[in-house]
Amino acid sequence: MYCGVDEAWCRAMATTYQKETGVDVDMTRMSAGEIYARLRAEKANPQADIWWGGTGDPHLQAADEGLTEEYKSPKLPELYDWAQKQAVRSKYRTVGIYLGALGFGYNSDDLKQRNLKAPECWADLIKPEFQGEVEMADPNSSGTAWTALATIVQLMGEDKAFDYFKKLNKNIAEYTKAGAAPAMAMAKGETMVGIAFQHDIIFAAKQNHAVKVVSPCEGTGFEIGSMSIIKGARHLDEAKKFYEWALTPAAQS
Repeated sequence: MYCGVDEAWCRAMATTYQKETGVDVDMTRMSAGEIYARLRAEKANPQADIWWGGTGDPHLQAADEGLTEEYKSPKLPELYDWAQKQAVRSKYRTVGIYLGALGFGYNSDDLKQRNLKAPECWADLIKPEFQGEVEMADPNSSGTAWTALATIVQLMGEDKAFDYFKKLNKNIAEYTKAGAAPAMAMAKGETMVGIAFQHDIIFAAKQNHAVKVVSPCEGTGFEIGSMSIIKGARHLDEAKKFYEWALTPAAQS
């Protein structure tokens, strides 16, 4: 299994399935963009059976390129409309499994030490006081960062959005490979501000209560996390069994 969410979530899915079914799951965690690139590279010789999690756009790209298997789950009518629409849009080569709102967070202890006002808006992140204090993922590897790009373009328009990112770049301390990494960096005190999906920031806040989550004042975008069976899967029947299990209420919770 290629898994495109946070490492802990990936491990939980793999170990829970193993415990409930007795089937061993060989899980590899990567960002959604990395998994998409891996599927393209391995097209002639697939090395995984199922792709679970990660932003929906790379799943849709893979579906368009025939890198994922058409599969219409009997559970599909039980899912939310947005999950079903993801399946229909991909011609049943992927399905929506969760929604995630984009946002950013900050380490309140760091903010207090430097006597800075907490950021509330996307516009705050390009202020000079946050120079070298912001982390976000690299759009070349991360679906989270790709969602951030799309969000700002939709909020501001293309020209203003790219001007915004030029200014934001001056404040970026590091572009991480994984979308959830900025959230954990805040929890570890390695960065003051991190752009990530809000559920990743909430998870980081459980590790360090100084981490606070922000829904930006201008509005924000969201992901439809998805699941796909890889075309040419060597263990197709087992992949379908995992797929069905992953759509159950117990697995979803």
